[in-house]
Amino acid sequence: MQRDAEATKQRLIAAGRAEFAAYGLNGSRVDRIADAAQCNKAQIYHYFKSKVGLFEAVWSGVVEQIVGNVPLDVDDLPGFAAHLSDVYAEYPELPRLITWQRLERGDEPPNEFAVAEVRNRSAAIADAQARGTVSARFEARVLFALMVHLATLWPASNPEILVVADVGDREQRRETVRRVVAVLTD
Repeated sequence: MQRDAEATKQRLIAAGRAEFAAYGLNGSRVDRIADAAQCNKAQIYHYFKSKVGLFEAVWSGVVEQIVGNVPLDVDDLPGFAAHLSDVYAEYPELPRLITWQRLERGDEPPNEFAVAEVRNRSAAIADAQARGTVSARFEARVLFALMVHLATLWPASNPEILVVADVGDREQRRETVRRVVAVLTD
């Protein structure tokens, strides 16, 4: 039987993604990841060199997923933020992985692809501001950061805020994000 290295790597990344979302990098266990991937744990070290290397592969996949699934449309920034909010609702492990990355790997150099995308998207917003189609009330890079964080408002909020805000319906949460970003960008 021929082994499929790429399939094995993808199973390890998928299992790592679930494990890291649940336990973070420090709390995750290579034994559980290997079991979930139906692999020998030595394969983690073979393909990724370490648990940290697997985490980095998972993180790169998260960045690519978000960037690839949520293109920026400067003519519809509220729609961009609402769509990003949808992605976080559809894939609840994403905000958890983002939080774990910030907590456990925040001192490491940032993902270069993500930084380049943030710069490109901020520049596109700045161009729209220069044309007068987007409010210049906030600097473009700050506006972009505000939109991204508004999209993660619900999964990042503590339970006490969520109980008081009482916005449990996904569509209502999406519409709230869209409306707030509309106010920021008009």
